[in-house]
Amino acid sequence: MNGLIKLELARALRNRKFLFFSVIYPALLFLIIAGNADSTTEVPGSALTLPTYMMVSMASFGALTAVLMGNSERIAKEREGGWVRQLRLTTLPGRGYVLAKTASAAVVSLPSIVIVFVVAAAVKDVTLDPWQWLALTGAIWAGSLVFAALGVALGYLASGDAVRPITMITYFGLSMLGGLWMPTTTFPDWLQNIAKWLPTHAYAALGQAIEQSRAPHVQDLAVLVVSFALFAGGAAWLYRKDTLKA
Repeated sequence: MNGLIKLELARALRNRKFLFFSVIYPALLFLIIAGNADSTTEVPGSALTLPTYMMVSMASFGALTAVLMGNSERIAKEREGGWVRQLRLTTLPGRGYVLAKTASAAVVSLPSIVIVFVVAAAVKDVTLDPWQWLALTGAIWAGSLVFAALGVALGYLASGDAVRPITMITYFGLSMLGGLWMPTTTFPDWLQNIAKWLPTHAYAALGQAIEQSRAPHVQDLAVLVVSFALFAGGAAWLYRKDTLKA
């Protein structure tokens, strides 16, 4: 399995387009959104400045990009090309294949988180305590596993041609409605009520709780735990179903 993880990492690092959108793009988007805001511009209802609020949103968005976009399309293409079938002939268990995909995507997601933090601190003067920086990095990195499981599920749900539009709809829908591109406090009340049940909203809320030095809401933790269980369970079921077809 270690060999497969190394192979997946090498493939991901060679893909310059993927690296740009998962590592560099979130930091550029942060500068665009928070570019004209100063350190006193607050997001209504959050008690956080706009740069501080959007820093967590864009770091979460970058991790989401790495684990969701990286897994789904690659798995679908490997299924279609027969690579997954070849791996089944080896001693590698199915969970090892899924773990290798998740681990490689998680490694790529870490630089996207760190780069957004560095840009926010250097350009927008975002200041936090050392423990908050470490807690933010750990929480966002660990929370990305929820969407890594979703990426695996989507990769087994659709074929190579169909997986991209399905993933893009899921990716942009979760990002926009979950408040990663703009604060959900700007949404109409009915849309805010929907957004608070999305895993992306709960994901960013973890980081915002750390920035405010408070414990996360139980509802946000529950949404993430339930989402992970559903996505991971769906991925496992789809993997078994795909095995029976092979």
